[in-house]
Amino acid sequence: MIEYELAGNDLGEVRFAISPLHELVLSLRALRDPGRFPLQLPWLRATESARAGLDMDLLWALTNEALWTPDFLTPRPYSPLGRIEDELSALVDTPASVLRADLAAVHPAALPSVLRGRTATVLRHVLAALRDYWDACFEPYWTRMRTILEADIVYRGRVMANAGLAAMFTDIDPHVRLDDTILRIRLRSDLTYRTSTAGRGLTLTPSLFSRRAATPISPDKPPHLIYPARGLATLWQTPAATPPAALANLIGRARARLLSLLETPTSTTELAIRLNVTPTAINQHLRALQAAGLLTSARHGRSVLYHRTDLGDHLIRGT
Repeated sequence: MIEYELAGNDLGEVRFAISPLHELVLSLRALRDPGRFPLQLPWLRATESARAGLDMDLLWALTNEALWTPDFLTPRPYSPLGRIEDELSALVDTPASVLRADLAAVHPAALPSVLRGRTATVLRHVLAALRDYWDACFEPYWTRMRTILEADIVYRGRVMANAGLAAMFTDIDPHVRLDDTILRIRLRSDLTYRTSTAGRGLTLTPSLFSRRAATPISPDKPPHLIYPARGLATLWQTPAATPPAALANLIGRARARLLSLLETPTSTTELAIRLNVTPTAINQHLRALQAAGLLTSARHGRSVLYHRTDLGDHLIRGT
């Protein structure tokens, strides 16, 4: 159990950030144990050939069987606008003592051979391997990934503004709870500590490669909570087929495409992400399609899910 004592139960104590470096490093867990990350299998398959030219022995060594990663590779980010170039550059000056301690925390019995040697040399090799990994496996997909992460932050901000800090934390992860001014994070491991956010604040970072809430291994690190991003299930979905031209001419291309996407129940947020438009624009079309009897809706938790009616199915299929 990790406990963060919030210096004040107000919105100013909490900030959100996006970190390309975090996603890069945490994704190594999916490489090590793909079965735990089934929603990332399309990405793993798509990047399989690209990984053949990488230093996979070194990348593999940056995790362990518990899927921990060294803390120095996931420093607390400070902005939703982080760039991989800036984050990798900032790691060049990692103190040797920090590097040795963080690697030892991941591999307490013995360091893998690729992580032994002069700390400056090890750090240089780690950063080069991560840079190559980014170029081969992340750069082509990062725009799509960032869209999901940004949508999550927008959603969390609305929950926090409308329902308060405690409701927002409850919604983040079932293993996270805010009791008065104490944020409690239940982990799978025996790791436990309690520290204050006074003077440091608390940063929340959504991730596409986190199955549950995670924190730094050490209490000396700045307070930081990494949590699973919403909308991951939509990340690698194949774009919908082009709707029939006759239907597009009848109701408009935008509404015809929306109708084609709603073969399965889907929320406004997910539709906005897939079509790269605002939820407001999506809602206008959904209301029109529902009024015409082409869609039905049902509340699922805090979301409203839309689904084609039989009439909508007949229009899409041209029957």
